This record gives sequence, C-alpha cells and structure tokens, in this order.
Amino acid sequence: MTVPERDPRATADPTDQSRADAQAGGPDQGGPASGAGEPEAGQVRRSGLRNPQAAVRGLGAGTLGLEALVLLLAIQPIRVVGGDLGGAAIAVVVALAVAAILLAGMMRRPWAWHAGTVLQGLLMLAGLLHWSLLVLGIIFALVWAYALHVRRVILG
Repeated sequence: MTVPERDPRATADPTDQSRADAQAGGPDQGGPASGAGEPEAGQVRRSGLRNPQAAVRGLGAGTLGLEALVLLLAIQPIRVVGGDLGGAAIAVVVALAVAAILLAGMMRRPWAWHAGTVLQGLLMLAGLLHWSLLVLGIIFALVWAYALHVRRVILG
C-alpha cells in the first residue's frame, strides 16, 4: 500500500501558516493574495462575482434561449392536442422564437433587456391565437421578471 505524498508547501500547524501569511503580507494583512478581486478603497462590491455584468448577461441570454427552445418545441403538441393552430399562428410562434434567439445574442446592449420585456408582452398577446401561448407567456414573463430582479440586485 502506498502513502499519498504530502504537499511540500503545506504546514502541519495552522498557526504556522497564519504567521507565514502575516510575514509575507498575505490574506490577513492585506497583502498580494487579498487584493486580487477586491474593490478599490471607497468602492462597495455588490456581489461576490468576478464579472457580475457577464453573469447577468448570461442569465438573460439563457432565459431567452430557453424560451425560444420551448416555443419551437411547443408547436407540435399545440397542434395535436389543442387543435386550431393555423399557419399564421405557427409563423408568429417561430418569429417570436427567432426574436428571442436574436435578443439572446445581443444581451451586451442595454436596450436588449427592454426588448426582452416587450417580447414577453408579445408572447402573452399571442395568447389570442391559442390559450396555451398565453400560459407560456405568463410563465416566461414571470421568469423574465425574476431575471430582471436578479439583474437589479447584482448590478444595483
């Protein structure tokens, strides 16, 4: 049986490590290890994320991408179960899905968040074509509202 090798940098006594940090100006003393992701003096960091703007963009893009996927996958079940979903209604659903995909790719732009909100309203308005589109619109409007809430909390 072999014994796992010990990390040569590790110390047996945790107090030895804290003394070494203090001498090197480590995490407890505000040395090089603590300044890596910390805000400058006087700035308040809103979240523990390294890049909060990218995280929020990812949330918005993921939400819109999921919405587009659900819309495209919902066409056939609506036609089979719900009945009267004509060509114009299918075209509207596909157009909304394409718009969601395009907006997901444009989440860097500030207006894309407003356009995403408009897209949720348009999906609920598509509920005039079939009741299940209204249900999907309400569900995704709630998810979008939560994404906007998270954006506001993280970015301020």
